[in-house]
Amino acid sequence: MRPNRRALRPVSGLRPIMLIVVAVAAIAALVAAVRVTGGEADATPAVATAEDGGSGHHSAAGTEDTGGQAGSGAPQPITEVDKTFLVAVRQAGLWEIPAGRLAQTRASSEAVKRAGLHLLDGHSKLDQLVREDAAILGVTLPNEATAEQQGFVKQMENAEGAEFDRIFANLLRASHGKIFATIAEVRAATQNDLIRRHARQANQTVLDHMEVLEDTGLVDRETLAEVEEAVKPK
Repeated sequence: MRPNRRALRPVSGLRPIMLIVVAVAAIAALVAAVRVTGGEADATPAVATAEDGGSGHHSAAGTEDTGGQAGSGAPQPITEVDKTFLVAVRQAGLWEIPAGRLAQTRASSEAVKRAGLHLLDGHSKLDQLVREDAAILGVTLPNEATAEQQGFVKQMENAEGAEFDRIFANLLRASHGKIFATIAEVRAATQNDLIRRHARQANQTVLDHMEVLEDTGLVDRETLAEVEEAVKPK
């Protein structure tokens, strides 16, 4: 039986197409080789340097080295409000730690003594943190409480028993309520990572202290009204 020549013709017609495909592939390979040895290959290190911020280090390393700085190495803003906040935290510890100690020897209520222990623990930790953060951010901290705060300590030093308990609970609940509102404002607006971290820790500490002070059952309505008036939007 003779083969059908018409059926075979398309097969022979594939040869020119195959030659064209081979030629195109060869040209593509030549172009790729030129690019690798030319300008495009040289561009790769420049991209890597830009990702590293032009310093040759990863952004994570930059964050570790600068503390309160962004990963690019640029200093993060620290405002006067941020600085005032750190100073206030430091000053709070300078009178509330002594107050916590006084509660252990002058209080008649076990709940007041417990509140004093919370103050000692919480403000000791905050004081260490605030000194570390202030050193990183270049903020000068005071070594004395304010005159008003020193007056609070004097009031407690001159009292004992039930009188001490009442003065302690109300003075400290008023102070914590006022700074609690300040912490929220700082945390909401600051652009500095260290201040954010510090505000979070201070918020947790102050909330704990308000709760143990309220647990004494000695906080007066007048004290809470005073705090409300102080934190009311002007």
